[in-house]
Amino acid sequence: MFLAKAVLEGADRGLGEALGGLLGRGGQRAGRGGGHVRGLVGGIVNFISEAAAQYTPEPPPTRQHFTSVEASESEEVKRFRRQFAQLAGPDMEVGATDLMNILNKVLAKHTDLKTDGFSLDTCRSIVSVMDSDTTGKLGFEEFKYLWNNIRKWQCVYKQYDSDHSGSLGPSQLQGAVQAAGFRLNDQLYHMIVRRYADEDGSMDFNDFISCLVCLDAMFRAFKSLDRDADGLVQVSIQEWLQLTMYS
Repeated sequence: MFLAKAVLEGADRGLGEALGGLLGRGGQRAGRGGGHVRGLVGGIVNFISEAAAQYTPEPPPTRQHFTSVEASESEEVKRFRRQFAQLAGPDMEVGATDLMNILNKVLAKHTDLKTDGFSLDTCRSIVSVMDSDTTGKLGFEEFKYLWNNIRKWQCVYKQYDSDHSGSLGPSQLQGAVQAAGFRLNDQLYHMIVRRYADEDGSMDFNDFISCLVCLDAMFRAFKSLDRDADGLVQVSIQEWLQLTMYS
């Protein structure tokens, strides 16, 4: 797996290396204010079939007990599990505060990215849209899926930051969103700009990641509800509330 390889081999390629450095402290858990580290977004729910039909996300993370390691898993994934345990602590899950600490420690190593850092509220939103079993925290598969996406989207962000300003301007942003895998119609694209971009239409790194995490989660939710794959869904009021309130 690309994620595990980038992280576990300590490659000098962005966030993967930073996580490797965060984990590689002689087996010790990284510290936080009240203990060890155990750790993206509010907003857009728009069932536009034209947009949904053009994005094919990976299957939602499956829930497995941490100790249930499949025989088919590669050594890289097994090593990633062991490193995840160093972050997650006894409950083997990462909460919003822990996620904020992890992401901001990583970002501190990347001065070329324009960002104010991930806030606790943003990380709560990230956890909520990735939390498939509503435990309030991210298990191993959920965290690995999230981290893999962050790693890929960071590469896209740097590629489209052609002027090396550290942020994406209006002329760069639409191409970056498309390169990340989201072909949106103009209506939805302008919605996310109003929701996540600054007043001048530019977007910094943490807002870019937050936006894409939300889009990915909404498309995955749509795909799971669109059982006959006709690009249309019908939801009850309870399903709607569950989908929108915890995000």
